[in-house]
Amino acid sequence: MFLCSNIKTKNMAIAIKSIPVLHGKEAEAFVKKADAAFQNKQESNQTQKRFESLNRILKKANMK
Repeated sequence: MFLCSNIKTKNMAIAIKSIPVLHGKEAEAFVKKADAAFQNKQESNQTQKRFESLNRILKKANMK
């Protein structure tokens, strides 16, 4: 069974390209940078929550 009458071959999906993989020092450097970025993001979220809490307190005290 062909989907188009003028195409007489059945083609499979395109080939999957290999995924590049880091090795050695490059991999270690990448992991260190990723961990640092993740830690920085967590600290940023905690700081944001603290400011939101502080702003709620200031609004209740009519200071903001």
